[in-house]
Amino acid sequence: MRDLKKTSVLAGAVLAFAVSTLANAATWRYAHEEYKGDVQDVYAEKFKQYIEENSKHKVKIYRFGELGESDDIMEQTQAGILQFVNQSPGFTGALIPEAQIFFIPYLMPTDMTTVIEFFRKSKAINKDFPQLYAEQGLELLKMYPEGEMVVTADEPVTTPEGFANKKIRVMTNPLLSSTYEAFGAVPTPLPWGEVYGALQTNMIQGQENPIFWIESGKLYEVSPNLIFTRHGWFTTAMMANQDFYDNLSAREQKLVRRAADYAFEAIIKHIDGLADRSLQKITAASDKVTVTRLDEAQIARFKSRAPQVEQTFVEMTGKRGKALLEQFKRDLGKVMEKE
Repeated sequence: MRDLKKTSVLAGAVLAFAVSTLANAATWRYAHEEYKGDVQDVYAEKFKQYIEENSKHKVKIYRFGELGESDDIMEQTQAGILQFVNQSPGFTGALIPEAQIFFIPYLMPTDMTTVIEFFRKSKAINKDFPQLYAEQGLELLKMYPEGEMVVTADEPVTTPEGFANKKIRVMTNPLLSSTYEAFGAVPTPLPWGEVYGALQTNMIQGQENPIFWIESGKLYEVSPNLIFTRHGWFTTAMMANQDFYDNLSAREQKLVRRAADYAFEAIIKHIDGLADRSLQKITAASDKVTVTRLDEAQIARFKSRAPQVEQTFVEMTGKRGKALLEQFKRDLGKVMEKE
């Protein structure tokens, strides 16, 4: 009888645990800014895979346009409608001015090995930025690079003078506007959904994006001249609603962070060679495409205009932005020393 009673108690405990586990299982909503198969989507899928393989939770992914534009999904995340969001500093810059640091031209190197090492080791990335995001009700889980920025235009350009009077689409980011003003162009903020049509009708004469996005969005069809200026990398950030994250158990928080790290490692492998593969697809798809890679002398002319953008960043962000910029440079210096 005693054994039977013990068995019954044990069975009851197992049943209670099972019911509790099922009751706590949830479907988490995660939105990003790109299309199926693009870098942010690959990251989201790897994050989803880790969560679902290591817990009872499910992750529902929403891609570009399914819940609106970038500003819309950020608002939904802050409101708690979404649990996770992937948004680049290009849009977050209006919310967190210091995030615009990634748009200071020629601050970041374009060598992939150096860039990856910087994201892994940088104090600015891994210690300072999480505090800035937390102030906006966001738990920063991971920042990661997507690819070198490439400019497309209505004709090949090799000098700042070549951009004169050209309207270049930029994200809704004040510092990015300052960059293209410094480059001699007329910066024109536009949401992504309007870019293809604006290029097609000559409302704008160019834009910038990583090469995989130019291929994915077929921008080369309406803006066929690709210009490799080597002025920076496109960076994005994956984050959670702060209240949602804070209310998770310690075990679940660890699960989320491990999933973010797992997806980061997967994305580093994914972007290796991605730019070359995307460029091959573009040139195979259109014989109108031209590829211009600036030489060192040409780059120097653009680079000489970068200090004024850096000064604008400091003016926009004050002492805190200046301190972040100094830390950024120290972090980069340490990475460069190891090469």
